[in-house]
Amino acid sequence: MKQVIVSEHAPKPIGPYSHANLVPASGNMLFVSGQVAKDAKTGELVLSDIKSETKKVMENVKAILHDADMDLTNVVKTTIFMKNMDDFAAMNEVYGSFFSGNFPARETVQVVRLPLDVNVEISVIAVK
Repeated sequence: MKQVIVSEHAPKPIGPYSHANLVPASGNMLFVSGQVAKDAKTGELVLSDIKSETKKVMENVKAILHDADMDLTNVVKTTIFMKNMDDFAAMNEVYGSFFSGNFPARETVQVVRLPLDVNVEISVIAVK
């Protein structure tokens, strides 16, 4: 069985998906859907620059983790989708600032287009 996690502190999903699914039988694994830089309160996208955008994405990820009684130390895997790999260094600087050692496994891929025409989307897998 899975437990659907819906966070009131993260923007509402823009499609037929949940913020996250907790799978207790698997050792409390949490699968968080890809998050974009949308403000949960205003619904506005934060697209001023890649650093601000990445910061908002990571804040949204943190909010969902929090509502599942987890935090970034529980993250074991991330997937980062970027529109432009030229923004990698700036994104990586902000992304890295959210973790303190024992970094999760990760892949980063460039894609042609992302939902809402954002520049970065990040999904995570966390374990309690």
